[in-house]
Amino acid sequence: QMYLVESGGGLVQSGGSLRLSCVASGFTSDYYAIGWFRQAPGKEREGVSCFRSFDGTTYYADSVKGRFTISRDNNKNTVYQQMSSLKPEDTAVYYCATDVNPLYSDPLDLEEYDYWGQGTQVTVSS
Repeated sequence: QMYLVESGGGLVQSGGSLRLSCVASGFTSDYYAIGWFRQAPGKEREGVSCFRSFDGTTYYADSVKGRFTISRDNNKNTVYQQMSSLKPEDTAVYYCATDVNPLYSDPLDLEEYDYWGQGTQVTVSS
């Protein structure tokens, strides 16, 4: 069983920055992907970014490219999402999730992910 805990959400003005953290535990291998997803009120959950542990590649939704950066710390138990130039449309609950069989997965497809955190709220005011 894997456990994921997000933190770092909050209220920020448009153009501001936040860094989300996802602390993971219960991993039994170094072969996984961690993704960030978000769900705005009345909208479906969507993929935002992904980090694949086995080759270090990253993926981003077009809506956040150039503004968001996903990274992993050296201890390999925390994944961050640095968010800059935030816009009101970035307002959502942000979730991290883990795909334990990521080799052939679509990295931003939430159906590929097996374990989820509880989410953290990000609100961007205009």
